Amino acid sequence: MSASARMLPDGRRLHLHHGPIDIVLEVWGAPAEARAARAQAVARFATILQELVDELPALRRPVVAAPLGLVGPVALTMEAAARAHLPAFATPMIAVAGAVADEVLRAAVTGRRLDRAYVNNGGDAALWLGPGEALEIAIAARPGMPDRVRIGADAPVRGVATSGWRGRSRSLGIADAVTVLARSAVHADAAATLIANAVDLPGHPAIARAPARDLDPDSDLGARLVTVGVGRLSPAEAAEALAGGARAAEAMRACGLIEAAALFLAGASRVVGELGTRAIPALEGTHA
Repeated sequence: MSASARMLPDGRRLHLHHGPIDIVLEVWGAPAEARAARAQAVARFATILQELVDELPALRRPVVAAPLGLVGPVALTMEAAARAHLPAFATPMIAVAGAVADEVLRAAVTGRRLDRAYVNNGGDAALWLGPGEALEIAIAARPGMPDRVRIGADAPVRGVATSGWRGRSRSLGIADAVTVLARSAVHADAAATLIANAVDLPGHPAIARAPARDLDPDSDLGARLVTVGVGRLSPAEAAEALAGGARAAEAMRACGLIEAAALFLAGASRVVGELGTRAIPALEGTHA
């Protein structure tokens, strides 16, 4: 199946689809500039999936100190994002959605005069903001907590990603959701995965796990146990698990790998850094 591109009924958003990649792009600017930006995004998007498929065996290998021998620009970005977390176990695949979002956005805005733009790849979003501009992004939340974050051009955040055991990818942890704000989508994606892994209660009887390869023979996680079910947890147990994720997030923030994170489990939450949340309209499709 070849890549497809179509404007959505609202006439504002462009939908890009190719195999497992499902993207929504929106740009703001003069009509001619917006059309050119969309055309550039479509042209680049058409080549990305095959580039990744060509290097898939290497992309599924754990990152180590030595380079994996990748050559594609998206693959190299994925590897770099995973390597930033050494010695933690990670393969470049932990950052694939964010890396693709960053690349499509880069292609869209290059040489164009735009006000703002975003690429939402299945909930992981890359942002571009001109001077004085801002975008609002929906994040995972618990009842009573604001579920919107406003990102202005003066903030360093340009990527938002969410991970958890209920999501599209398998998790080693038990977080319902972890949303991360970072300087790029690829770094937000990698960090969200690893923070979600750290929200855990090893050996707890209410947590069901299975080898990743039993669920997906091609999983980059191999025989590692991934979460397939989480039973009832006490408030103290949820707090203990969230504390583990918060420690991981704090360490990443101290190293400059993330700007902020929101962690959710069993109706409880922890926030690391400054989210700047408030009740405001969100970009459609960016809620995890």
